Amino acid sequence: MVIIILLAALALAGVVATLVELRRDGFRAVATDWTRVAERDSLSDAEASPIYR
Repeated sequence: MVIIILLAALALAGVVATLVELRRDGFRAVATDWTRVAERDSLSDAEASPIYR
């Protein structure tokens, strides 16, 4: 019975640690800094090419 309780406690600690790390992992949407984006229009640089079907 003691082993089952210890395994349950370890499993709970693992779940809690996983949730904490997911909460603070840093992979979140970051707003674009438009001052660092090049002033280019990708559509004006595109070359015309034939369309094959």
